[in-house]
Formats: sequence, structure tokens, C-alpha cells
Amino acid sequence: MSETNLHGRSLARAQAFQILFQSDATGRKVEEIIADNPIISDGPLSDYAAKLALGTAEHRDFIDQKIRSVSDNWNFNRINNVDVNLLRLAIYEMCYVDDVDVAVTINEIVDLAKMFGTDDSSRFVNGILGRISRTDHGLETESASDNGKENELAEHINPEVMDNE
Repeated sequence: MSETNLHGRSLARAQAFQILFQSDATGRKVEEIIADNPIISDGPLSDYAAKLALGTAEHRDFIDQKIRSVSDNWNFNRINNVDVNLLRLAIYEMCYVDDVDVAVTINEIVDLAKMFGTDDSSRFVNGILGRISRTDHGLETESASDNGKENELAEHINPEVMDNE
């Protein structure tokens, strides 16, 4: 991915996604992949990428339930691995990382969907993340505590992607 000129947190999100994807594809735990020097397209692995991947893995059941709750017309098990891991990563960051605005997360993940996904991935990912950001409790964590992000709503949806729906 060095040809895409990703750096900073954008690169970290791409690295975290690649780790999550490897975990799904191989059945190995995220911790094992990180410990074994993961295969990432641009490295070394950043601390923020490791934080994102580990946090997403830790809260995976909760995050998957959030995806299921807004995927009315989609069977969760039929969502491709690229899209579901991008969604997981975004939802983790939206719910648990206080210093990143929801709009930034959505836009960055939509960009990764364009890079790694199918022609329809960016629209699908944007739609799911938009639904989650619009729900009253969509950004609450398992403990339903106020982490300061619950009121960041639909204005954070990428309108360029939504126009095609």
C-alpha cells in the first residue's frame, strides 16, 4: 500500500484491517498474528494499529451484534470478509476511541473499502455505519456508558457515497 501514500492513523487503520482479515482467514487470534509479525503491506506495525486490532477483537461479539441490528436485509454470515472487518474496525473506533471524530472514522473506512473491497463495498459500508451513527444508542458501548460520542450523528455520513443509494 505504499503506493497509496497512507501514513499516520490512515496507515494504522489499514494495518489493523489487514490483521483482522488475516485472523478471519486463518482462524488465528489477533494476538497471535501480532506476535508473529503480521503480513502487512506497509510497516512496521504501528502501536495504534495494534490497539485497534486488539480492541476490535476484544469487543467482536458486541460489534457484530451492532452490525446485525442494522443489517435488516442482509444475512450477517453472507457479508464478505473485507466488508465485515472494515465495519468491525470502524465500529470499534467509533465506540471506544474518544479522540477520533465519527466523521473521520467513517470517511477513512469508506476509503479503505474502496481500496480493498468490491465495487459495492464503499456504499454498503457507508450505509451500515450511517445507520449505526443515526441510532439513539448506536454508539454506546456494552456498558451503555456515555463516552462522549453518542451524539455525533448522521452529518458524519459520507454524502458522496450515499448519493448512489
